[in-house]
Amino acid sequence: MSGRVDVEIFGKVYTVRGDKDPEYVRRVAEVVDRKMREIAQVTDTVSTSRIAILASLNIADELMTILEESEELKARMKILTRQIEETLDLEAS
Repeated sequence: MSGRVDVEIFGKVYTVRGDKDPEYVRRVAEVVDRKMREIAQVTDTVSTSRIAILASLNIADELMTILEESEELKARMKILTRQIEETLDLEAS
């Protein structure tokens, strides 16, 4: 589904083109808008581009943290799966 959707980020309307569901694109834009507004409240800068960069860094940090946690959980699941398989093998013999 290729299309266009208008989103508002930090008071400006942007047209986003792509194949994602329009509602998904709106939710993504809401995350960016919310983060930019959070940054604007705690910083003295009025530069929209600086606020956007700081928001991007914050969002990237959150993403990397979640990815690292995901990798740790995958590793833990592998260990637990192996332990369960070993236990089942012992019980079957």
